[in-house]
Amino acid sequence: MDKNTITGLVLIGILLVGFSYLSRPSEEQIAAQKRYYDSIAVVQQEEEALKAKTEAALANSQKGVALAADSTSLFFNALHGTDSKISIQNNVAEITFATKGGRVYSAMLKDYMAQDKKTPIMLFDGDDASMNFNFYNKAGAIQTKDYFFEAVNKTDSSVTMRLAADSESYIDFIYTLKPDSYLMNFEIKATGMEDKLANTQYVDIDWSQRARQLEKGFTYENRLSELTYKVTGDDVDNLSAAKDDSQNLPGRIDWVAFKNQFFSSVFIAEQDFDKVSVKSKMEQQGSGYIKDYSAEMNTFFDPTGKEPTEMYFYFGPNHFKTLKALDKGRDEKWELHRLVYLGWPLIRWINQFITINVFDWLSGWGLSMGIVLLILTIMVKVVVYPATWKTYMSSAKMRVLKPKIDEISKKYPKQEDAMKKQQEVMSLYSQYGVSPMGGCLPMLLQFPILMALFMFVPSAIELRQQSFLWADDLSTYDAIITFPFHIPFLGNHLSLFCLLMTLTNILNTKYSMSMQDNGAQPQMAAMKWMMYLMPVMFLFVLNDYPSGLNYYYFVSTLISVGTMILLRKTTDETKLLAILEANKKDPKQMKKTGFAARLEAMQKQQELLQQQRQNKR
Repeated sequence: MDKNTITGLVLIGILLVGFSYLSRPSEEQIAAQKRYYDSIAVVQQEEEALKAKTEAALANSQKGVALAADSTSLFFNALHGTDSKISIQNNVAEITFATKGGRVYSAMLKDYMAQDKKTPIMLFDGDDASMNFNFYNKAGAIQTKDYFFEAVNKTDSSVTMRLAADSESYIDFIYTLKPDSYLMNFEIKATGMEDKLANTQYVDIDWSQRARQLEKGFTYENRLSELTYKVTGDDVDNLSAAKDDSQNLPGRIDWVAFKNQFFSSVFIAEQDFDKVSVKSKMEQQGSGYIKDYSAEMNTFFDPTGKEPTEMYFYFGPNHFKTLKALDKGRDEKWELHRLVYLGWPLIRWINQFITINVFDWLSGWGLSMGIVLLILTIMVKVVVYPATWKTYMSSAKMRVLKPKIDEISKKYPKQEDAMKKQQEVMSLYSQYGVSPMGGCLPMLLQFPILMALFMFVPSAIELRQQSFLWADDLSTYDAIITFPFHIPFLGNHLSLFCLLMTLTNILNTKYSMSMQDNGAQPQMAAMKWMMYLMPVMFLFVLNDYPSGLNYYYFVSTLISVGTMILLRKTTDETKLLAILEANKKDPKQMKKTGFAARLEAMQKQQELLQQQRQNKR
């Protein structure tokens, strides 16, 4: 091959490469060509699918079988329709349903007002709540949220939402609102579906709701709003109210509740829920919502229709006796009354059997709630007065003996004699029949009673939107000053009852410390600043709490101060000392017991150890 031939071939190669580069399609042309071939593939797939459906339908019609080829065609006629709203009601509630999905669309409570105090409260409506049921056939899941139901058998208090495959095959959602009740029966019953649904014996349920902020105080309502559930044959439990939380619950569940401070949406299954997964997410302050709740579970379902699925909805107040009445007829199985938080077990029993009944009795007089709380607080103080008196007298006895304690302190000024000094002090107390721990037990005995009212007030829906003095709502804070900024731990306001409660506690602390100055041990002086710090901390802790609670705490502390002043003025300490001197025991005949005996034993052991150390030296 000569030189000219090689040169020609190289030039031809360069021309071919250059032509290929210059004639290549642009990115837009490549994308357009891809869309073209994709559309051809889609059309081919649709033609193949349509052909398969046609062949299947033809085969089924030839065999005379009514079973649909897939879950969509089973309820094909229900895929299109109008999303209408159907309402049922009784004297206390109005429940609205959406024909799309056959679900509860909204829940309105007639006897409770929204924050504007003019319109009835709406727990939820529209997209704030959703509910979807998954039934199954051979082709897959039938999701009720995709279908339009027909409202049949409508009355004022009941309606049947029907998902029909044909005139003889359908699934009914039957809702019946009980008279004068917030409880609504809910049944699922299949008719003519035994050959069209898989024999799974269960239905999967997806339920969610964005819980609205229904009260003025976001912080405190958020603290008492939590997803709560009842374990079958066990206790009531809940997800965390302070953070996002989720759990897969083991075992079976009686009910799941989406709870606000004063209202709840509760879903109850007569045949229990199984495989329950629950989730609670925090909402931002100012969004108009408190929590975002969701639950996934399944329950019994009979596709033959022989046994209906029995469930209930409760859309109503967290009112103890209302919920307790629903529990009664069910061997206390439901325990819905536990939605009202009344404190730890001992405190809860005091509230359940005493506080609530006395509160209802006082409320029946037609008094304002502020006066009811005042009377209730006075009654509590009267009940705990014997323990208060015992605590005071124990302190007074120690106070009148202080000069003798000071003499013992002078006798043992050295630190190494602290054990001897303490033993002699305890011996002195024993001679006069005084116990340093004598005031502790009465204080412990009155603590549950005082705490019972502290736990009851924030959960008492009766205080909601009830005004007293300057507080327009005893169930939330009473702001006298609102700041245009947020103060850490305090918030954007200052509550007057909380401020009064704080000042009264400082006064109580000052008075208590002044009494102890005459009889307290010198080493306690360093703890005084902590005693004054606690009331100030209460201001930051309780500023967002209900004004009714701060009002109770304020009145209770004020009564305590008055009681201490009265006892101090009516107690003749000179006469008390004379009585102690008259009852004084002979130290030689006195048998050491209790703390004094233990101190003496410790002293002997310490002396023995010191002797052993000296012998080793």
